[in-house]
Amino acid sequence: MLGYKKRLAADLSRWKSNGWLTDVGEAQIARELASNRRDFGLASALGVLASVLLAFAVMSFVAAHWADIPRGARLAILFGSMWSGYAAAGVLTGRGHRGMSDAAILFAVAVFGASIALISQMFHIEGHAPDGVALWAAGAFLSGVVLRSSAALAFAMVLVAVWGGMETVEREAVFWPFLVGWTAVSSAFVWQRWRPGLHLSALTLSAFVIALGYVLSDGHDHALVVALGLMAVVSVLAIERLEPAWHVAVEPVVGYGLVTTFFGAMALQFGENPTGVALIVMASLTLLLMVGAIAYGMSTHRSSTIWLGYLGFSIEILALYVNTIGTILGTSLFFLVAGVLVAALAALAWRLAHRTAKSEASP
Repeated sequence: MLGYKKRLAADLSRWKSNGWLTDVGEAQIARELASNRRDFGLASALGVLASVLLAFAVMSFVAAHWADIPRGARLAILFGSMWSGYAAAGVLTGRGHRGMSDAAILFAVAVFGASIALISQMFHIEGHAPDGVALWAAGAFLSGVVLRSSAALAFAMVLVAVWGGMETVEREAVFWPFLVGWTAVSSAFVWQRWRPGLHLSALTLSAFVIALGYVLSDGHDHALVVALGLMAVVSVLAIERLEPAWHVAVEPVVGYGLVTTFFGAMALQFGENPTGVALIVMASLTLLLMVGAIAYGMSTHRSSTIWLGYLGFSIEILALYVNTIGTILGTSLFFLVAGVLVAALAALAWRLAHRTAKSEASP
């Protein structure tokens, strides 16, 4: 948000000097920015860290003196701490300190999670451990929606991911209800128009898809991961063609789709242990995909796609070198073929760019 405001301030100055923006319009834009201010700076960041530390202090104190504290006092400490956090959030919101309010809400949510565990222990409630995490996630989600707290929603997404991971490990199968929780929290991110939350949603979903390769078909379904990642990339590029207004969402979706595809391809190459021609073909296709990502990023001026392509290309080359170092001749031959291929693509790209420049220069 801070970077956006700096760019907008520079743009406003330029637009005003060019006569495109009036004084009245500039004032209205400034008021709009002020009304949408999130107030998240260093103080808010430190406030979030302090809320986490204070929550752990409460949990540690209660746990350490559990046997010495009367049952009623235990409940009073837990519920009093939690509702004090929510009360502090209300006061801070009223004073316009949105970032500090998020920190107070996060403290209350953390104490709520501790209360679930400690109260279960107090009343000897035996249950399924992931259910407690699911209840905690539901509380964080409810706090995030009712109080419009981005921090609580982000914490809810983390808890949903932990819940899904615990259930998957215990069942040794895909835990599809995870997608219900993921959809709920992601919808709240969209409702609040919080872009960092959408990135967190995309990252969590990418991890879920990548994990499918290690769960389905006895842990050997990485081809499905590659297919799903490529499908996401192709779909969003097609949508951009049909609806150019969606261009804002293209770069992140392409990025997460590439990451998903790349992890699936790496598992196919170095987890399934193919040899000979199969490895060379898969490695060549992976390198070609990374080169394509770089070319696409350059043609559309999307820097994140460019750097993902460079990073993926470098990791692929390093992995190939480490895993084929025992066959020096084969390794040398592969790098020679890959080098010639990339050089040919570079020459083709240069010729296309030169031809385009000439056609644009001619009347």
